[in-house]
Amino acid sequence: MISVWGYEGNRVIVSGGGGAGMGAAAVRHLSELGAEVHVLDLKEPPVPVASYQAVDLRDPDATAEAVEKIGGTIHSLFNCAGLPGSKFPDLDVMLVNVVGMRHLAELVAARMEPGSAIASISSTAGAGYLMNIGKWMPLVTSPGFAAAKEWCEAHPDEIKGGYAPSKEAIIIWTLWASFAMAEKGIRVNCISPGPTDTPMMPDFEKYVGKEFMESFPVPLGRRSTPDEQAWPLIFLNSQLASYMTGENLVADGGTMGAVMTGSIDMTGLVPDHLRE
Repeated sequence: MISVWGYEGNRVIVSGGGGAGMGAAAVRHLSELGAEVHVLDLKEPPVPVASYQAVDLRDPDATAEAVEKIGGTIHSLFNCAGLPGSKFPDLDVMLVNVVGMRHLAELVAARMEPGSAIASISSTAGAGYLMNIGKWMPLVTSPGFAAAKEWCEAHPDEIKGGYAPSKEAIIIWTLWASFAMAEKGIRVNCISPGPTDTPMMPDFEKYVGKEFMESFPVPLGRRSTPDEQAWPLIFLNSQLASYMTGENLVADGGTMGAVMTGSIDMTGLVPDHLRE
């Protein structure tokens, strides 16, 4: 029986599909759904795939070579690669999470046909994006990898902290790119997970404090698993979401909804070093 997801025989690229995080979970499920999966990551994928290449998104030439090696038509791109802000320089975080991601998306979009889709992982750490659209549009619309890198280098205050700024920029890029690519029939969406038990969690705990992460208010009462974030991501690139584009799907167990309606007050919970 043909799956309603529509991935049978589709050629997909999962950037950040190695290791044991959300991207790796997506690779496992996409393989089970019958997709031809190609993985770009510095870590090997969790299951056998059509191809695996060790690629650092900070190297635009290596990224271009990897896409060229995969070749052919690409039906879906999953942008799952990312660096935390705790142990990497702000510039490196921006280059991987935003600049390199956008570069890869542009390369892959050139190989896509109408009906194809791109889905990226942002975060509820980027929830302030609506107040910072003007800040990020110059980066989002800068022409090419080199220009985007130069913008980041010239704006150290804007990218300070690395992680949250990068996640805001991913959402803004998603909104902008969804219109820019609509003429080609390519959909562009992202998800914003809340706290998730991935190999990155110790880095977050080190940066914001273990106590803060353990007491982080989630109405559903627990952190999500990588699989629980992979499925929304897979949904967005599937035929089930064929009329969805320009969406930031929040998958945080209800935290943002509770904060927005006043059921949860985060004011006293945020560590001093994270406040502006």
